[in-house]
Amino acid sequence: MNYRHAFHAGNFSDVLKHILLSRALLYLTRKDQPLRFIDTHAGVGRYDLGGDAAKRSPEWRDGIGRLLKAKPPAEISALLAPYLDAVGAFDAAEGRPLSYPGSPALAQALLRPQDRIALCEAHDEEREGLVAALGHDARLSITGTDGYVALNAYVPPKERRGLVLIDPPYEATHEAKRVEAALGKALFKWPRGVYMLWRPIKDEADDRHFLNSIAALGVGSLLRVELDVGPIAPGPNSPNPLRRTGLLFVNPPFGLIDEAKALMPYLTKLLTRGGEGSFVCDWLRRPE
Repeated sequence: MNYRHAFHAGNFSDVLKHILLSRALLYLTRKDQPLRFIDTHAGVGRYDLGGDAAKRSPEWRDGIGRLLKAKPPAEISALLAPYLDAVGAFDAAEGRPLSYPGSPALAQALLRPQDRIALCEAHDEEREGLVAALGHDARLSITGTDGYVALNAYVPPKERRGLVLIDPPYEATHEAKRVEAALGKALFKWPRGVYMLWRPIKDEADDRHFLNSIAALGVGSLLRVELDVGPIAPGPNSPNPLRRTGLLFVNPPFGLIDEAKALMPYLTKLLTRGGEGSFVCDWLRRPE
């Protein structure tokens, strides 16, 4: 595997993704009934920001590092609090968190005893790190099966409620087509599930084609959230650094768009480089 998320953990893209993931999960926990969180590309669960990879490519400084130093207004602070609590202990001397939670650790922190967490990680070393990071937890199941294959087996979950995160590294050829195909199969079996898709936005035409393909699946509603932080100087581990990131929510929880619209102006101003940032937060397909 060429991609190592440890170089990018806690960057602006992670911050956006995990804040909105936390808001979506928290909304789903408002009902007493159990739910299931399914992560098709789980990674190692938590990332050591004092480790070699983070030191060589400290992208966290312009992501979670900026957020931890900020003093947002009360409304924004309330929306951020559950996510920041899940980030955990802060090393004041180093000016950073001790570690950064991936989506599995975030779900583990936010979900309840009656909920279940199904994690897929096909790479042996990453999966070993995931098991070590999350420890013993009766809510967890961790499989080494290909995430797209596992998703087809996992849905619909017996709880009939929950959220699927499809978050591959997009290193493989035609990864976007695999996401589209996996989502189409999952929607056929579980059309009312909540699905969250992350993608890097590098080519405008390719991304437009991806959005059109997802919309053509006939989803009930589709929320589009994107953040462009402006140009970023290349580094030794990021010769072509990502500046624009996107999320798609299929059947998003009620009220998520309102929370996203409150958060996005603040996050864009905070995370932008050189005054050239922008964001998108709107329906690609409105709820019927």
